[in-house]
Amino acid sequence: MNKRNIPPKVKLMSLSVEKLLSMPLAGRLLLAANLGSLLFVFVMQFGFDLKPCVLCLWERIPYYSTTVLLGLALVWKPCRWVTISLLGLCALIYLTGMGLAVFHTGVEQHWWLGTSGCAVNPLHGASPDDLREALLHTVAPRCDEIVWTVLGLSMTNLNIVWSLLLAFFSAAAAAKAVQDS
Repeated sequence: MNKRNIPPKVKLMSLSVEKLLSMPLAGRLLLAANLGSLLFVFVMQFGFDLKPCVLCLWERIPYYSTTVLLGLALVWKPCRWVTISLLGLCALIYLTGMGLAVFHTGVEQHWWLGTSGCAVNPLHGASPDDLREALLHTVAPRCDEIVWTVLGLSMTNLNIVWSLLLAFFSAAAAAKAVQDS
């Protein structure tokens, strides 16, 4: 099938995908996805009082770091190789974030133990006042307890899928940038 025989709907869809994957639009979309993801977890944390565990906090790091990298990629428009490298690095970071979410899912499902920061320290005290003080200063929630779900999926489960989609989109945008150069 040559280019003249491609149906108009397929041409339009192909042009739309190419436009989405082209910089700077791809960088802006990824940046918006990052900021939206962080806004979501902050609303859940501060608006709905869902305290994050240690692993939840670690899962935010890829979003912070890719936000910085995407900002740099948008600033350095003329340097195509820098943009390609930064988008590729974002894809790797999103995959790392997905790995963290897979690990956290395993902890939630009790397939394996979490980190030492996930452990709940037993209460020790000689008096009821000591126990009360220990309880009042307990800040870290458990990593193996699911506190919120949608359609039976925890935020960690959703983060696996979301991170994979963002990694795929970043890699596709990097490949498009290579193709355009």
